[in-house]
Amino acid sequence: MGTVRSILQAKGNKVFAVHPNDTVFSALEEMVEKNVGALLVLNEQDHFAGIFTERDYARKVILKGKASKETRIKEVMTEHPVSVTPDTTLEQCMSLMTTKYIRHLPVFEANNLVGLISIGDIVKYIIDEQKFIIENLEHYISGT
Repeated sequence: MGTVRSILQAKGNKVFAVHPNDTVFSALEEMVEKNVGALLVLNEQDHFAGIFTERDYARKVILKGKASKETRIKEVMTEHPVSVTPDTTLEQCMSLMTTKYIRHLPVFEANNLVGLISIGDIVKYIIDEQKFIIENLEHYISGT
């Protein structure tokens, strides 16, 4: 099984982010535009401040009766999310995601933010890896 580094090499290090003083509404618009379920939260110096997810929206805004256009990200973001390194195995990531009930993991190397992976990224990687192995086994068996 691969590592987080394998996923980042394939998908790249680009992350989508908002600032703590942005409104929840503007963050939701960004999530829809980028077709993602989470945004990293970066402060004014572009340092990692947390993560804002669809789950944060559901549990901390809608269910609390807050207004999306008035509530700031800093009020509802997750400040200290579980994170991983590029050398974390995908098996470890799946275990973390399962036990912590999360779908996104910020990736840090030497205290620097280097990316974000999702459960969808892991599933795609595993499917592609299995497809590659199957194709190689078929070629080996058929002698081509």
